[in-house]
Amino acid sequence: MDETSPDHRAKMWFDIFLQAVIMLVTVFMFLAMHNIPQKALSKLRFRNRKNLRAKQHFVRGAQLLGQARSAPSRSAASSLAQDAAAEADKAILLDPRDAASHILKALALDLQGFKTSALDSLDVALSPLAAKSLTDLERGDALFRRAELKFALSRRGRVDSAIDDLTQAVKLSCGAKALLLLGQCYEAKRSKEEAAKAYEEALEMEPTLAAAREALDRLGS
Repeated sequence: MDETSPDHRAKMWFDIFLQAVIMLVTVFMFLAMHNIPQKALSKLRFRNRKNLRAKQHFVRGAQLLGQARSAPSRSAASSLAQDAAAEADKAILLDPRDAASHILKALALDLQGFKTSALDSLDVALSPLAAKSLTDLERGDALFRRAELKFALSRRGRVDSAIDDLTQAVKLSCGAKALLLLGQCYEAKRSKEEAAKAYEEALEMEPTLAAAREALDRLGS
């Protein structure tokens, strides 16, 4: 038979189709024999259960943190914040890539006065793996909170790093509060021109921001 004839071409395509069908049947038989679809589904269900439990611990921790902030005494606030941090740890154990739980832990630790540990938790929250779970606004707020802690620890290197965080936070629409803290960081470095510019931009965004107005008056005196 001529290899260029229609009958030969039809037979050749039929053979290719038949081989493809046999290969697909073999693959499906392999998957079925090894129970792979069911295993994948079970793994997905298990992951969803873990995520749900992590969210439950996060919500409980957030509630405890809210109670701690309005507690009538410092000891009560510290105890509630400690419980909030414990709930955050449980959420992190179940879903370590969720930045929100790391931020919750940082806020709870900060309320207890453990600023260095709080800073460590925010570093994890803003790491490339965890930060993917944050929106731009959430990431901007986390950067602002990390800058607050760095500034509170008041070391030169940390102030420089806080400026980097705040510059990013402003780009992510963090607002006048980030610009105000940026001005304070520049003041700490004795960079008056940069500080004044940050305060002026803060006032443009929030004209009633008294702290920025007072800072400009202080710089101008």
